[in-house]
Amino acid sequence: MLLSRPVMDIESWSPDNPIKRESWSTVLTLAYQSLGVVYGDLSTSPLFVFRSTFAEDIQHSESNEEIYGVLSFVFWTLTLIPLLKYVFIVLRADDNGEGGTFALYSLLCRHARVSTLPNGQVADEDLYEYKRDGISPANRGLGLGLSLRSTLEKHRLLQIMLLALALIGTCMVIGDGVLTPAISVFSAVSGLELVVSKHHHQYIEVPVACIILVFLFYLQHYGTHRIGFLFAPVVIAWLFCISAIGVYNIFHWNPHVYQALSPYYMYKFLKKTQTGGWKSLGGILLCITGSEAMFADLGHFSQMSIKIAFTFVVYPSLILAYMGQAAYLSKHHIIESGYHIGFYESVPEKIRWPVLAIAILAAVVGSQSIITGTFSIIKQCSALGCFPRVRIIHTSSKICGQIYIPEINWTLMLLCLAVTVGFRDTKHISNASGLAVITVMLVTTCLMSLVIVLCWHRSVILAVCFILFFGSIEALYFSASLIKFLDGAWVPVALSFIFLIIMYVWHYGTLKKYEFDVQNKVPINWLLSLGPNLGIVRVQGIGLIHTELVSGIPAIFSHFLTNLPAFHNVLVFLCVKYVPVPHVRPEERFLVGRIGPKDYRVYRCIARYGYRDIQMDDVMFENDLVCSIAEFIRSEGSECNGGQEDLENEERMTVIGTTSTNSKGIRMCNDDEDLSEETSTTKLKEISSPEVPRKRVRFLVPESPQINVTARTELQELMEAREAGMAFILGHCYVKAKMGSSLIKRIVINTCYDFLRRNSRGPAHALCFPRASTLEVGMVYHV
Repeated sequence: MLLSRPVMDIESWSPDNPIKRESWSTVLTLAYQSLGVVYGDLSTSPLFVFRSTFAEDIQHSESNEEIYGVLSFVFWTLTLIPLLKYVFIVLRADDNGEGGTFALYSLLCRHARVSTLPNGQVADEDLYEYKRDGISPANRGLGLGLSLRSTLEKHRLLQIMLLALALIGTCMVIGDGVLTPAISVFSAVSGLELVVSKHHHQYIEVPVACIILVFLFYLQHYGTHRIGFLFAPVVIAWLFCISAIGVYNIFHWNPHVYQALSPYYMYKFLKKTQTGGWKSLGGILLCITGSEAMFADLGHFSQMSIKIAFTFVVYPSLILAYMGQAAYLSKHHIIESGYHIGFYESVPEKIRWPVLAIAILAAVVGSQSIITGTFSIIKQCSALGCFPRVRIIHTSSKICGQIYIPEINWTLMLLCLAVTVGFRDTKHISNASGLAVITVMLVTTCLMSLVIVLCWHRSVILAVCFILFFGSIEALYFSASLIKFLDGAWVPVALSFIFLIIMYVWHYGTLKKYEFDVQNKVPINWLLSLGPNLGIVRVQGIGLIHTELVSGIPAIFSHFLTNLPAFHNVLVFLCVKYVPVPHVRPEERFLVGRIGPKDYRVYRCIARYGYRDIQMDDVMFENDLVCSIAEFIRSEGSECNGGQEDLENEERMTVIGTTSTNSKGIRMCNDDEDLSEETSTTKLKEISSPEVPRKRVRFLVPESPQINVTARTELQELMEAREAGMAFILGHCYVKAKMGSSLIKRIVINTCYDFLRRNSRGPAHALCFPRASTLEVGMVYHV
């Protein structure tokens, strides 16, 4: 029976299509869903932009210059950052359909050897998604681009700085995941001040906002797919509402407000307001809150669907909404009741209650984009060894990028509630959110400039123009946000510092642990000196030894043999590693090789996964693993060299696909499975084991090409070992700082890393191993 795998993505893999392609119906469906997931945050920004801008830094006068200046800044900021930078440039820097800060970092790791974790192999560069197509070889590595790449590859400090930059952007995304739900929901609930008594609204806003936030985070376990269809109608209704109100206010109050779109009003605004106007840019910045989600959530949807939704729906609706608010404020310079200037003042009084209800729903939706993006980027960090292992739940069987992380979800909820209760006003929360947003954008701009040179192989001048143009705009907003550090902007800095410490400690400990494995691996001569029996009694079955090494024999193996005088007939050193690509195709999943002579029956198997891949369940993984070894044996047996190998060199590795992708390869079935349909379509020859009173396992081997007698005998022994059972040997390491280490290293390793290791999840593949067949071998690593 041919083992099958559930479809992981709505798009099929195609050998001439490295990036996902969808039909127009799929694109429009994803565009519809993206409105509820990606653009909710960006769509709710009209709730608090004008209120935050005019909070206290500037006061508008009768001349309307301040109002027109703010509108001009909002229009050009929306046009240059989300539309020009993200839609037309940054989205094109996807990593085979995936986006986010770490997607840019993984692109750089592939095109320049800047990865700090030294487990890469030459064979990884042959992966289908490892390099982008469409780049002329003549343009690769020319001029200053080659010099830049060489400099990054030679200097370890620059590699650490590049990783730190990516981690800072990641930490700010997590901080934004705390602040965005708080400011979105609180701003929507603040409309109660216009429909509830002035003396009571302050006692209602915070509890109502907290209840809504708890409900929002509770919904996350249902998954992006369901939430997208649930939330999209809300965002569409909200966009229609704000654009309709904007059109009404334009024609009713000030039809000439379009004049403010001229960049001349930005100059007049700064000239008149000076320092106060510069500080108010921190409020104007909030109009692009959520723009980064277009790139971070790219893996949940597609490039085209996100572009269509923003260009034709979100962008024009936001422009109309801001123009409508400006038109209203230009005729209402003194707001009655003494409240701050906000969105609800521009809403006609008769429809304020319905608009308030839609606004609250839209604020809940608006928080979804950054929460979804936080899940995505933490999974990428965890896969690449920069974040402690967490439980990742895939909420969709069709879209593999849609995930839910319980630990992160509830942590974000608690922090979000703490911010809401602690600040109790939009002013301080908006200051904090603005700094987080602009920092992520600055990091994206810096990484994009490197991508332009190293990955796209464009001129360095083009990269410099990119970083100067967009970097100068974002640096202006960054300075305006940073000046409000004591007024709330310290929150994202504090949160990011905590998460940065966690990421750095985990990455540092992981790196030191891997370096210990490399330095203490057992030489091949030690294995050869043991003889075919390895100096011990060989028992029936397969011994699966998990190791992080991609070459050599791990020290845990010699430690095990020293304490246990028996081992299995077939030994497999299994390494499950992540490579800096989003997906590894099933036909490229395994690298299989042999350790020592054939009589030893010792194999190495490297299972490669992308940082977006879903690992297989235990039964499927075991079957694919055994079949990959069997296919390796058959491929050796069909060669003409008689199976001679050079034992002095490192073992030769062969790429083997999974059983579900290799229709002409060896497959495995149990005795109770029906072979009639299989044998009717494909000529297969059965290799069976002697009669034993247990469940039989059979290999289905194609008759052509022929395999020699030695390989057939080896397949027979492998099948008998599989029937006898499989034991899983996991190393349980205790990482300690070696004697003479500095005080800082002892604190980092012995305290911080040890705490994170004990409280994080085990490897995903280890959780799939049956606990009754798993043996943990303890060993102390002195790093």
